[in-house]
Amino acid sequence: MEFMDYYKILEIDKNASTEDIKKAYRKLARKYHPDLNPNDAQAKKKFQQINEANEVLSDPEKRKKYDKYGKDWERGEEYEKYRQQQQNRGGRSQSQSFGSQEDFSDFFESMFGGSYGSGSYGRTSAKYKGEDIHAELNLDLKSAFSTHQQTFTVNGKAIRVTIPAGIEQGQTIRIPGHGQAGINGGPNGDLYISFSIQNNTPFRRQGADLYLQQDIELKTALLGGEVLIPTMDGTVKVQVKPETQNGSKIKLKGKGFPVYKKEGVFGDLYVTFQVKLPVNLSQKQKELLAEIFKTP
Repeated sequence: MEFMDYYKILEIDKNASTEDIKKAYRKLARKYHPDLNPNDAQAKKKFQQINEANEVLSDPEKRKKYDKYGKDWERGEEYEKYRQQQQNRGGRSQSQSFGSQEDFSDFFESMFGGSYGSGSYGRTSAKYKGEDIHAELNLDLKSAFSTHQQTFTVNGKAIRVTIPAGIEQGQTIRIPGHGQAGINGGPNGDLYISFSIQNNTPFRRQGADLYLQQDIELKTALLGGEVLIPTMDGTVKVQVKPETQNGSKIKLKGKGFPVYKKEGVFGDLYVTFQVKLPVNLSQKQKELLAEIFKTP
């Protein structure tokens, strides 16, 4: 199995923080996303590698195993059990250590790659995890606003997936055991679903916050009044203060996007007012305005 350096794939060093990993993933996922690189096989492969690297390095337990065992990190526990059995049977000392990930991998391949041992152990064929499957699911922003289920077919089987509210563009979720079948009785691979979110709303999304430009009449801006502001789940009435300036902003707390996997927690909606200037004024209206704005 070819070794994949997840740190190199995400262009970070081994001391990278959780936040460094998240930033690197988001940057590269946008760069190599299939929607931005249509018909580019290399970009698609790179995108899959980025998702795989993020899946491991963003999980503290998986990252710890990866740092210790390298490409065989998923079979590290199996190796530890085997080493303990060998010690109990008078085999290799438990204190025996390996100098590098390559040493461990060579040992693992020699012991489990074909057959090993005798007596009560017998001859055992290696069990290998099946290949992972990577898929992309398109959502509109309205669908991503609510937790819902979708059904699609993988390897001839219908899979019903619950999509949590607040899923983000380029985000990937893993569904264990729904990849390719394992070899020699090994576990199935996993299914990785990446999300491409299309925005067909007037809102601009940034994390859990939403941004909206709202037109208001000149009369409302000058004298104040009530306007209806659209949100993702209906409209709300907002009181506009007299003499509101063009470009003024207000914040509607809790009217933004749901925070991923935090039930009942929402971002905010930021509204920028755009004052609509009247057009096709009559002569009388122009005269009245001239009188109003006449310098004393």
